[in-house]
Amino acid sequence: MKRLLPVLVLSTLTLAGCANTSPYSGNVYSGNQAKAAQNVTVGTITAMRRVQIQADSRAGGLLGSGGGAVIGGLLGNQVGGGSGRQLATVAGAIGGAVAGSKIEESTNRVDAWELEIRKDTGQTVVVVQKADQAFQVGQRVRLIGSGSRVSVAPY
Repeated sequence: MKRLLPVLVLSTLTLAGCANTSPYSGNVYSGNQAKAAQNVTVGTITAMRRVQIQADSRAGGLLGSGGGAVIGGLLGNQVGGGSGRQLATVAGAIGGAVAGSKIEESTNRVDAWELEIRKDTGQTVVVVQKADQAFQVGQRVRLIGSGSRVSVAPY
């Protein structure tokens, strides 16, 4: 059972720590956007660069640090004996918490485009969205939505 526990904790951490990154796509609409009128403006991409979106963890980072602490503590507990084992358990739990937090953070990053678009009206805007479709400088695009809810789609 002791050997199975780290595998179970790591599996739970892997599955539950992943953020839902679908909302960052220009191809995904929220339930509130469905069947609602959207503003559409047209423009041309003038600049673009690769960026990353750091998605929020569903558990606020607790799964990564908590799961890492449990696994690190269990592994540290396998080392030495007496007070040395206690120190190894504590060190393993602290190291595991740090490592688990970093792992969760990196799994919640999404590759994205930062698109600078000059609208036909002359206004320039920047939209960041998931890099799940190809864009290029000079390409005509549609900006769909308004305010903080704008997605870019090919024209």
